[in-house]
Amino acid sequence: MLAPVQFKAVFEQPQRASTPQLTLLARQNQAEFARLGLTVAKKHLKRAHDRNRIKRIVRESFRLKQHDLPACDFVFVAKAGIGKLSNQELFATLEKLWQRHIRLARQAK
Repeated sequence: MLAPVQFKAVFEQPQRASTPQLTLLARQNQAEFARLGLTVAKKHLKRAHDRNRIKRIVRESFRLKQHDLPACDFVFVAKAGIGKLSNQELFATLEKLWQRHIRLARQAK
C-alpha cells in the first residue's frame, strides 16, 4: 500500500495484534489478496539503515505468509524498542502476529 487514503482506511477500524515493540493492524479489503503498508518512525530508530533492516524483515515475512493471509490491508507500526530485537526474534514475533490475524479472520466468517 502506498496511498495515504489506504492507510487511513486501515487506521479507522482495525483489528489489532500487538507486542510491546510493534503493532499489526488489519482491515478487510476489496482486493482478492493481502496488502502491506509499513510505518517505521524516525522517532524510534534514528538511523536509516536500522529502519531499512526492520522494513526488509517485515516485507520478507509478509512475502512468505501472504498466501495464507486473509484478503486484508495490513499496516505494520513500529514502536519503541523494536531496534533491540534480533532478526530471528522479529521473524518469530511477526509469525505469531500473522497467525493471530489468520485466526481472527476465520472467526469472523
